[in-house]
Amino acid sequence: MQRPLAASLLTALALTLALAGCSGGAAPEAEDTRAPTVPSGVTATAGSAGTVHVMWSAATDDRAVTGYAVYSEGRKVRDLPATTLMTDVVGLAPATLHRFTVRARDAAGNVSPPSATVTATTLRATVEDRTPPTPPAALRVTPDGGRAATLRWSASRDDTDVTAYDVYQADTRIHTVPGTATTAHVTGLRPGTAYAFTVRARDAAENSSPDSTPVDLTTAPSPGAPPNTAPTRLTATAAKGEITVTWTPPDTGAPVTHHELHLNGRFATTVIWGTAPPPGRATYTFPVHDPPGTRYTVTLRAQLPDGTWGDLSAPRTVVVR
Repeated sequence: MQRPLAASLLTALALTLALAGCSGGAAPEAEDTRAPTVPSGVTATAGSAGTVHVMWSAATDDRAVTGYAVYSEGRKVRDLPATTLMTDVVGLAPATLHRFTVRARDAAGNVSPPSATVTATTLRATVEDRTPPTPPAALRVTPDGGRAATLRWSASRDDTDVTAYDVYQADTRIHTVPGTATTAHVTGLRPGTAYAFTVRARDAAENSSPDSTPVDLTTAPSPGAPPNTAPTRLTATAAKGEITVTWTPPDTGAPVTHHELHLNGRFATTVIWGTAPPPGRATYTFPVHDPPGTRYTVTLRAQLPDGTWGDLSAPRTVVVR
């Protein structure tokens, strides 16, 4: 009777060990106690009597940065997602020195130490001013590798004073410099990508000029990457009830018979010419039914000889009439 009992004990022991091994599973993930790095490159620029524009460079984390907090005089005034690296702090006292810091946070709630303190003095309050500055002129761009560029322009004029210049990419503000500057260094670009930049001047009453003439830049591709295949020299003009786009198709080694039109980053329609596309520049007009003042960002891409779609063009912003 001892043999079956011993066998039973061995079987039970093996089963217990097997269950223990299964229940253990993978080791639990270690608790995240490491804070992100301190945000660097923080700047503060007064844009009006009550507004300061704060910018910074991205922090890093062993997992991921999930957001930023901006502080004014030690009091938190903005909570922002990790994708946002600038903000306007509003409602400030005029003609006053203000101090700002930025802190990064991660998903575990770890918060970086505060950044270096930067200061900006808001402008003096002035009488009511409704006249915007003139648009910046002679905008030009110089690439700085595949991920950055420097913009230069001629100064705007204003009946009081230009207090800031705002740099826009596809109708989104990405950078601000003081009104005494006529250059801006733009970072965070992607290699082998077509961009369009415009600049607006702003005065102390927050009046913004019309956009400058846009300037295009296609950044250098990464080593070994194919050349950019985006359509070039895109223009977009609005008439009553319609928008007309004109562009130069890319040189693909074969006639380009299909283009995709995108509005505000979404596919809108395919422009098809069949087997005989027009020589040189191409033009397409489409109806719009949105109210006057509606803004569209227009981009195009061409179908390549292998049937795939090429790179998107530099965008153009157009306002419905």
